[in-house]
Amino acid sequence: MKVGGWDIRGTKLGQALYDCRVLEPDLVRQVRETMDRVEIMEGVWDPSFIGESQHKTANHVVTGEDNKSTRTRLDRIRRDIRTWREKNKVDGHITVIWSASVERPSEAEYATADELLNAIYDDENSDDISPSMLYAAAAALEGCSFVNGGSQNTLSPAMSSLFDQCYRKPDAPASSALSNFAPYSAKEAYCLGTDYKAGQTKFKTAAVEYLRALGLTPRVIASSNHLGNNDMLNLTTKKTLNAKMRVKSDIFGPWQEEGLDHKVTVMYTPYIGDEKRDYVEYTSLGFLGSPHTMVTYTRCMDSILCVPLMVDAAIWCDYFVKNSVSPADAARATAYLFKVPEGGAKGQDPGFFHQMRQLEDVLEKASGVGNGKKRKHEEVHDVIALGVSEGIISEKQAAQLRGLGSKYEGCT
Repeated sequence: MKVGGWDIRGTKLGQALYDCRVLEPDLVRQVRETMDRVEIMEGVWDPSFIGESQHKTANHVVTGEDNKSTRTRLDRIRRDIRTWREKNKVDGHITVIWSASVERPSEAEYATADELLNAIYDDENSDDISPSMLYAAAAALEGCSFVNGGSQNTLSPAMSSLFDQCYRKPDAPASSALSNFAPYSAKEAYCLGTDYKAGQTKFKTAAVEYLRALGLTPRVIASSNHLGNNDMLNLTTKKTLNAKMRVKSDIFGPWQEEGLDHKVTVMYTPYIGDEKRDYVEYTSLGFLGSPHTMVTYTRCMDSILCVPLMVDAAIWCDYFVKNSVSPADAARATAYLFKVPEGGAKGQDPGFFHQMRQLEDVLEKASGVGNGKKRKHEEVHDVIALGVSEGIISEKQAAQLRGLGSKYEGCT
């Protein structure tokens, strides 16, 4: 596996490891020199999309002719990908992962991939196109998968369409916006996200799944977490905090728990550094409305939690491409990685154990184990999730249909 990337800071990786105090000092000492030799490409950035706290340290950014417009920035990212591929002699699948600071939400909305590409190509365009959108579009045009590890709204129906092989056909008509970006790749690639579900949120979905399995009805989930790393510093700006709170508060959306009061608080505490502390209180109702309260407290290194998910995402994308797994199945299989699964996984049950079963099902289907057969109710739930992602039915209607499925499960 080859690893490379961009950063708007020029700090060498070994030095960054030392500065951030995430790993044990002796381990940093052993890898520092090797890490310092890793090339870091200049990052495309737009200061309006990140917190003011990040502006002073942005000393390694794309400038000059390559930074004149969204088109030139996109071209620069595409060149970087091609150069990196050739330099490292990579002949397998490449996955581009957004692991940078959270951006504020983009206000640009496009109905189709053509609209998105035309807006990027127009040098006079003043649409609110974020850097993460440019990285995602560049990945698609180079036949690379894209994973949105941040909370911003990078993924959209238009972006998903750009990753669809039916759109990126080798013989696309001249009238297509794709013709402006030729040559482009027609290879299979996936667009996955949003926001890694690494620590507190992953346990939340498993804990609430457990409470529901006991027959309890969750009524209040009140959580707080505090830490002092750069990611949290970026969230001290309200515009970026809003993007993070959107996904943190929406993790139980598909369950349609109308009486559930879910509150989240995040705090920046510099002294704590990367060692995240979180506290969650779950209050549920049991038999005869009797209250049941459970509390969890966690301490962990926040940055380390996300790295295995990045590795998972890259390995799964490579495996799925090699085994011709559909974009919908790829999204369904990787839903466990994200706070708010999107694309083909939108509307899927957020329970962690349910999501792991979805991964197992897709792997069985891809490998031919069990002939990829599914139980009837699983097929129905897949169709319901697809209906939500395509906008055919609402989340509330999906919940009602799932309820009917559970009621008549086992009946034929």
